[in-house]
Amino acid sequence: MSKLRIALTKGRVEKDIVKLLSRAGLDMTPLIEKGRKLIIQAGDYEFVLAKAPDVITYVEHGVCDAGIVGKDTIMENGGSFYEVLDFKTGVCSFCVAGLPDTQLYSDYRQIKIASKYPNVAKRYFNERNLDVDIIKIEGSVELAPLLELSDAIVDIVETGSTLKENGLVVLERMYDISARLIVNTVSMKLKKDEVTELTSLVKTAL
Repeated sequence: MSKLRIALTKGRVEKDIVKLLSRAGLDMTPLIEKGRKLIIQAGDYEFVLAKAPDVITYVEHGVCDAGIVGKDTIMENGGSFYEVLDFKTGVCSFCVAGLPDTQLYSDYRQIKIASKYPNVAKRYFNERNLDVDIIKIEGSVELAPLLELSDAIVDIVETGSTLKENGLVVLERMYDISARLIVNTVSMKLKKDEVTELTSLVKTAL
């Protein structure tokens, strides 16, 4: 059986997956003690550490057979691959947030929404047939309503503490997100057994 090359999102997703696969009986020591290495062998798998959007790029182009990435990145970037498994780790939600007295739908004016995830925001409001002006923000999106740049924001919320500290509240919960396994369309055919073995391993740990 050939090695499965997996692009793994660096940071929090990486830590969660290391714990999960360790629980499944895989020796993840090489990843725990990786130093500055970006390509690491662990058991029958070769892990490539990458930023979330790059995980999708590597899987789509076939340089990695599979990828482990947050559903937020999948929803924002899209792509041509199979989404085969929910790891149920890193669970949080996309939410609409704003100042406590925000009335988004009180009149017929265009709503202004600031977000690091313009595609997700656009999709959500399009589904509700609402006219919105989406403003892309790269940094602290919480500033937008405070500076009156937008009526509200669309962001990922886990505990809500950052919102609270800046005087904002969740106005609407949009989509639940967590870490997912994606597989290259060709690898799904050529390495079906390896993919099945990995999913079985994860399901055991879950």
